[in-house]
Amino acid sequence: MSRESIEQLNIELAAKSPEEILRAAVGCFGAENMAFASSFGAEDQVLTDMLHREKLPVPVFTLDTGRLHQETYDLFDATRKHYGIEIEALFPETVAVEAMLAQHGPNLFYESIEKRRECCRIRKVQPLTKKLSTLKAWICGLRREQSVTRTAVAPIEWDAAFGLYKINPLAEVSEAWVWEYIKKHNVPFNRLHDEGYPSIGCAPCTRAVKQGEDLRAGRWWWEIAEHRECGLHREKQ
Repeated sequence: MSRESIEQLNIELAAKSPEEILRAAVGCFGAENMAFASSFGAEDQVLTDMLHREKLPVPVFTLDTGRLHQETYDLFDATRKHYGIEIEALFPETVAVEAMLAQHGPNLFYESIEKRRECCRIRKVQPLTKKLSTLKAWICGLRREQSVTRTAVAPIEWDAAFGLYKINPLAEVSEAWVWEYIKKHNVPFNRLHDEGYPSIGCAPCTRAVKQGEDLRAGRWWWEIAEHRECGLHREKQ
C-alpha cells in the first residue's frame, strides 16, 4: 500500500466510526498480518471490546515490563476471562534488565531523560520491535487530545520507527466518548482510573493527575510534556 493511498484512505475514514476504521484496516492488511497492542488503558479496553463485538480475529498482546501496577495485572486477568481470549505477554530480555540495574540501580529513570528512555527501551521498545517485525500493521489506542505529542495522530499512518503501518481507530474521539462506550457496553477497566489515573504505565513512572492537568501529566511527571513518550510512539530520529 502506497503512502498516497493511505492519505486517500484517511480522507475517506475521517467521518467514520472506530468500528468502521477497524474493519477497513483488517480489510487492507488481513487480521493474520496485524496485532493489537494493549496496555489495558481505557482506550485499549474499548478496542478489545470492539474487536470482540465485530468478530475481528486480530491477536492481542501486551508488554509486561515487570514494573506494572497490581491493578493492571488484575485487569489483564479479568479481560482474558471476560472475552474468552488469549493475550500474549511480551517480556524484556532478562540479561539486559540485569545489566541495566547493575549499572544504574532500580530507579534510574528519575535521574535523567536519557536513563529513563534507556529503561523504556529495554523494557518496552526492544520486545515491541521484535514483535512488530513479524507484522504488516499494529493497532493502538492513541487519541489526538491525549497530549501535545499526539495532536497529529491519523486513523492509519506509516510508523517509520518500526517499519509498518499503525492503526489508530480512536484518533478523533474524546475522553468522554471513551467512557460513554465503557459504561454502555460494561467494559472492564482499571480501577486506578477511579483514583485519578487517566493514563497508566509502569508503577514508578505513573501518578494520579491533579485538577486542571492534562491526561498524561501523571506519566513521567518530572519531565516536560514534550518528552513524555517512551519510544513506542515517537518518530525515529
